[in-house]
Order: sequence, then C-alpha cells, then structure tokens
Amino acid sequence: MRGATHAKWAACAVAVALVATACGGGSDSGGGGAGIVSSSWGDPQNPLEPANTNEVQGGKVLDMIFRGLKRYDPKTGEAQNMVAESIETTDQQNFTVTLKDGWTFSNGEPVTAQSFVDAWNYGAHVDNKQNNSPFFSDIVGYDEVHPASGNATAKTMSGLVVKDPGTFTVALKEKFSTWPETLGYQAFSPLPQSFFTDHDAWLNKPVGNGPYTVDSYAKGSAMQLRAWDEYPGPDKAQNGGVDLKVYTDNNTAYTDLIAGNLDLVDDVPAQQLKNVQSDLGDRYINQPALIIQTVVFPLYDPAWNKAGMEKVRQGISMAINRPEITKQIFQDTRTPAKDFTSPALGTAGGYNDGICGDVCEYDPARAKSLIEEGGGLPGGKMTLTSNVDTGSHRDWMDAVCNSINNVLGQGPVCTVNPVGTFADFRNQVSNYKMTGPFRSGWQADYPLIQNFLEPLYYTGASSNYGKFSNAQFDKLVDQANQESDAAKAVATFQDAEKILVEQMPAIPLWYQNGSAGYSDRITDVALNQFSVPVYDEIKVA
Repeated sequence: MRGATHAKWAACAVAVALVATACGGGSDSGGGGAGIVSSSWGDPQNPLEPANTNEVQGGKVLDMIFRGLKRYDPKTGEAQNMVAESIETTDQQNFTVTLKDGWTFSNGEPVTAQSFVDAWNYGAHVDNKQNNSPFFSDIVGYDEVHPASGNATAKTMSGLVVKDPGTFTVALKEKFSTWPETLGYQAFSPLPQSFFTDHDAWLNKPVGNGPYTVDSYAKGSAMQLRAWDEYPGPDKAQNGGVDLKVYTDNNTAYTDLIAGNLDLVDDVPAQQLKNVQSDLGDRYINQPALIIQTVVFPLYDPAWNKAGMEKVRQGISMAINRPEITKQIFQDTRTPAKDFTSPALGTAGGYNDGICGDVCEYDPARAKSLIEEGGGLPGGKMTLTSNVDTGSHRDWMDAVCNSINNVLGQGPVCTVNPVGTFADFRNQVSNYKMTGPFRSGWQADYPLIQNFLEPLYYTGASSNYGKFSNAQFDKLVDQANQESDAAKAVATFQDAEKILVEQMPAIPLWYQNGSAGYSDRITDVALNQFSVPVYDEIKVA
C-alpha cells in the first residue's frame, strides 16, 4: 500500500554499499545468462507473508515470487486464470476451484489444493495476526477462526474443503458475484509446507511459486531476487534477476539513475519532473494508474469524531486548492480527485467524476463557514502526518497546510509532521497512534470499485486505519457484493460512496499517475495498472 542503498562501494553516487554488486545492476547474471536489473525500493513494513502484506513495497516482492489462482493482466487489468484451471459456480456463493497440473514451489513441493486451503486458513486465523485476514471474511467459518473478540473456536474455516490434490471448494456466507475476480490479490497466494514446518527460516528467505526466488535480503539495504529457471508458468522472467535497493530519498535514487548507477526508478520525484523529459526522453513513463491519494482522519480520536465534525472534515476538503497544488508540484502526474476511486476504472467500472461534487472543489468562503459551523479544528489546530522518504510528500503537505491556513486566516493552525521512513509511518498508522489527519495512498489490489471502498471504509476492514464505521455504508457494500448484475452492483457501490462524501472520513486529494524512469541498458519496461513495474518482462541489453 510503498537508508542506505545496495550499491558498489564509492563508485556509485551518494550510496552506501551494503552488498557487493556492480553499479547499474551489474554484470552478474542468472536465468540462463540474462543480466540483472537494479531498481529502487523501500523497506516493507512487515515480513513478506502474503496475508500480512498490504503495502506497495512488500507487494512488489510478492508479485515476483508468487502466483495465485488468478493474475491481473499487466496491460488490461483483466483477472486471468494462472494456477486455476477453472473457478465454477451455479449460485455465486459456492465455488469449485480446479488447479492446473504441473505447478510447483521453487523448493520442489507441488502446488496443490491443500497449499491454498492451508494458506487461507493461516491468513484468516486470529492468532496469526495477519493484516489481510479480513479478505477471508466472506468464507463460511471465518467468524469461528477470527471472532470479533475472544479466542478462536476453530482452527480452520469450514467453508474450505479439499476434494483431491487438484480441487477444492469454497462456501461463502453470502452471494459475492465478483469474488473470483479478487483472487489475483496476493493475500490469496498458496504456501508451501516449509512455511509451516520452519516458519522462521521461511521468513528469512521466502519460498514461493513465482518466476523469481529470493537470493538474499538485508533489511534496510537490499533484496536480491533471481530468475527461477524451472518456473512452470507462462510468464518466465526475461532477465536474470532483480536487485531491489532501499532508498530513503527518491531524489537520491533518481540521481543514481541519471549517473548510470541504477536501472529503474518507479516513482519519479516531483522535484525532478521539470527535468525528466530532457534527462530520459522516451525512457520516462507517465500513465494513469489505479492509485488515489487521500488524507484520512483518525476517527478513533473523539476530538475528530464528535457530532458536527463531518462539517469540519468537509470544510478542510474545500480549503485545499487541488488544481494549484497538482500543477505546481506534480506537473501533470496527478489529477485533482472528484471521487474516492480512480479514472483508470472507467465509468463502467465505477468511476464517477460527479460524486464528490462541491466538497472536492476549492471554495474558501464555504470551507471557512463549514469549519466554523462544525465547531472548528480540534483545539484550534491540526497536524498533517506522512512519511517523507518517498513521493515528495513534504512538498505537497506543506502546500496543503498553506492552503488551509490561507483560507482560515488564523496563522499556522495547520502544521506538518514529517516521519523519516515509510516503515515507521506505517507502524504509527497501523497501531492507531495518529492524533490528526494523515496521508493514505491507496493502490488498488484489484481493478474493482469494491476494492476502493470496502477495504478502506467498511467497519473493521483490513486497511480502515481511520476506524470509520457506518452501518448504512456497510449495508450497501454488502448488497453490492451480492448483486449478480455488474451495472447494478456498481450503482449500489456508488450509493455507498455518497455516504463517504457526506461523512468525509477521508479527503480525496488527487489521482496518481504511475511514473518511472529507466536506464539505456534495459528495454521492455512497462508499468501495470497498479503502477508497479512488470519486472519479469524487462530485458537487459
């Protein structure tokens, strides 16, 4: 959801070498002699368990080392069968999953129905404290393994049944017509038995069934992945591997790219946008993505959740001059948000540029009036928090606070709280330590409107870090999930989205384009709809 770099001693610009390699990905090879790609990265927040990773940086790795029942086409976003041969249902509630033959994990274990069922049961169980456990909440028996309070009364979900090594069935609590489309998300990945028999060893060197294997990982420094020659899938790596190098400042990563010390930067910093075209030419990528940036309110803090505060939250939204900020800071790589989803969904997929209406428009007079009507900022001030190691977050946070302060005319009542690293910031957010609004960048897990709403705003959902709860919103999401007609489902989700506009648990800021720059030693570089490089397609010259 995204320190020092791994680079060669002294020869690589502004970097500290923690693992010996050559600059620009080096000349070492793998995968049948193909070269190694070096790419910028940020340390994941959590160990790389599929059901425990719900942020972008960890997700990049999981996308390389795992393949699930489905995979989203890098160009279209369509959910296509990968390990699944078929996923069949007659009632939108009970599904039979049949696996393709020949899939194995990189340690030689076969990928079976049990590999999926064991992984999902592990991800769901309350004792395992997995961030993505709510993704399994639709399955019958989830409440027994993950009760709202108290201890689990079962070890496994009764809705998962292994029929034979290549077949298992899934019983859902209610109809969920698009459930198969969600199964490309990494939380649904299979796990080998080694994950359970020697968990610590697996965490140190994760084993999956994707086109890459983890060769080494030094936290805070780098991860080396190498192409798996025996990978049975259709999307074999076209390079010998990927060296992910941790940067705490993406300006440093960009400098290394220009100096020839790095092959790929997948988040071009705002400060470099004025130069990127002349620096890179056609080696610069800027395209729409399934990403929205928001500011979330900590509704677990009574000061932000008392009666009338929805007006304050709406007023703050209207005090932000989105067009000016996106133009001056982001130079056409961001677009002012007009709803809670993304234009990359398309109108048929649920994007509606009229849903937020005036609440997402800059209106200083109305903004000031609403904030006053709602009782004013808690304590007369607010602090906006984000990590500042990637994404030019300090620049836009300063601009947002300046915009709010100019509207209110009461001095610097909005101030910025910069957190040094993404991991530290995420730990504060996920432990509900925030006392004021905080940045949330949402990169969709799968291309459905449901994924922009349910995980973020449904009561108790996996990424509902503001702890918003609204019974009518939940009811509409449930109804939409059960609707077999796609157009009706989208309309019902949009009805739920209107409640978000009324309550404003988060402020939609802008839609984020996917951006990347790459060196002249690699080709076939592309970003998928989630703005993640399609690493397996990259070729090294």
